[in-house]
Amino acid sequence: MRQLEPELERRRQAGLYRSHRVLESPQGPEVVVEGRTLLNFSSNDYLGLAADPRVAGALREGAQRWGCGAGAAHLVTGHTGAHRELERALARFTGRERALLFSSGYLANLAVLTALCGRGDTLVLDRLDHASLIDGARLSGARLRRFHHNDPAHAGRLLAEAKGEKLLAVDGVFSMDGDLAPLPELARLCAEGEAWLMVDDAHGLGVLGEGGGGSLEHWGLGQGEVSILMGTLGKALGTAGAFVAGSEELVETLVQQARSYLFTTAAPPALAEATLRSLEIAREEPWRRRHLKALVARFRAGAEALGLPLADSATPIQPVIAGGNERALAWSRHLEAQGILVVPIRPPTVPEGTARLRITFTAAHEEHHVDRLLEALEGLPR
Repeated sequence: MRQLEPELERRRQAGLYRSHRVLESPQGPEVVVEGRTLLNFSSNDYLGLAADPRVAGALREGAQRWGCGAGAAHLVTGHTGAHRELERALARFTGRERALLFSSGYLANLAVLTALCGRGDTLVLDRLDHASLIDGARLSGARLRRFHHNDPAHAGRLLAEAKGEKLLAVDGVFSMDGDLAPLPELARLCAEGEAWLMVDDAHGLGVLGEGGGGSLEHWGLGQGEVSILMGTLGKALGTAGAFVAGSEELVETLVQQARSYLFTTAAPPALAEATLRSLEIAREEPWRRRHLKALVARFRAGAEALGLPLADSATPIQPVIAGGNERALAWSRHLEAQGILVVPIRPPTVPEGTARLRITFTAAHEEHHVDRLLEALEGLPR
């Protein structure tokens, strides 16, 4: 039997070992971690809705009506009126014919790639796509080709060589770098090459676009240009789960064929009720996106004045590249000593040699929080 401890020790020595941080408070600009209050710049709660009392109230009322669990998969007895209404609301919000709920973005991505492609087909992915897209591609049995990050010319060459059914999948906003995929160019390539274009907009939905429609609203693209949209509910919308939106035929194909949909218990209906409320807030309170954008601009101006190595990102994801694992760990410890929580990101989440502080902003942050972060960053050990 394989011995596990040597590999664990190797990870410790390489600065790759990970440990849980136990929060003792709800999500927010300040959190209590193991008895200590820290200013939090590591959350994906971009619109500040995870602990919003209106969303929590909808969850509580939903639990009183529906109970705690769904009890079964959607196609057995797990699909409630709350799920149906949320799917309809998500379809309207994204301007699509239909939406289908999943318990996580990981399951949603696996569903699409394994249901639409198989042996003899080709999947074309950006090298920095999320792990769930890569795993879904591998599970599908299709040939996997990966193009240089945000390089449409390389993507076009791979599409031209592709065989069988062709699908290009890309993050709308890249989760570790914060930059946007060049969706207009990729949409043109897919139209010319008769390929599906799938956008994982986990980090764009609710954040980008005047109405919060995400990467597709930002670029002015619709269902005709981007046939498959995946969005998550546990980031900007503050709850949990995910959905795939597109044509009636696409969604019905997933209902019939996607194993990660067919064989998974539905998410709690009370969670659907909470998400319906957060979706309303996201649509009705555009000030959250404007405030978030202003915070990011304030941070970037201050960070550039300090000479910090910033990535090319205009989104709430603002990585500061450390390079080595030990340096990223040292930077994180330096900030925590000053009461600021920024979790270091290391391989395999990011490529070797690009460990970083992944700083994220939410609409719940204030300007003085940004200024305090910048003061702490000024003293980073170089």
